[in-house]
Amino acid sequence: MRLQGKVAVVTGAGTGIGQAIAVAFAEAGAAVVIDYVGKASVSEDTIRKIKALGGKSLGVEADISIQDDVNGLIQKTVVAFGKLDIFVNNAGIEKKIAFVDYPLEKWQKIFAVNLTGPFLCSQSAARQMILQGGGGRIINISSVHEDLPMPTNAPYCATKGGLRMLMRTIAVELAPHGITVNNIGPGAIYTPIDKDVESDTRLNDQILAEIPMGRWGKPEEVAQLAVYLASDAAGYVTGSTHFIDGGMLRNAGSL
Repeated sequence: MRLQGKVAVVTGAGTGIGQAIAVAFAEAGAAVVIDYVGKASVSEDTIRKIKALGGKSLGVEADISIQDDVNGLIQKTVVAFGKLDIFVNNAGIEKKIAFVDYPLEKWQKIFAVNLTGPFLCSQSAARQMILQGGGGRIINISSVHEDLPMPTNAPYCATKGGLRMLMRTIAVELAPHGITVNNIGPGAIYTPIDKDVESDTRLNDQILAEIPMGRWGKPEEVAQLAVYLASDAAGYVTGSTHFIDGGMLRNAGSL
């Protein structure tokens, strides 16, 4: 098992890509802490799936845009499992509104979750990894939109572009401590939230036309890339975004 004996935290792991990563980590042998906001029920389905595998998991409520919450998340992880080896910044939000109409408060909220959150979480995680020694892994779930514009989604794209440079910079700073930092950049990944898009034939066909492989990606495919980056096999991999998009970016570049 590639992550046997490791301890991981995954933010926003109640559904979708985050849930798939948490379950894949558990399947690979890691103990997994599920960060959630609001009701504890948000984490219950993921915890149930992990327990069905015979894995270890814990749900912790923490708003990643609040420093005290983030520090508490790390502390509770260490109290429960003794250390922290892997941190996955997965939680993210978006809201599509025309740029000229975008309300400042929505811009600020998206930045708080999508960029300030990963900054705070990576900082607190790195401090713990340095304190305990032995290196570690920080993985950010970014997007093809750290490179690819998306009209009506300016704040989201801006946060993903910022996440790219945050990752590149701290990868250099943390490398002497044996801590790798990488982004995963998904393209169109099908989760239940996309059901309305898939059921809209025109919109679904438009999306598929942009993907050379002609299909949506699966959360489990993103999860397997995360398992690799979290494993010892990726010990020399740091400072890069690893796109998993069925060729969407290359296709966009040729248009």
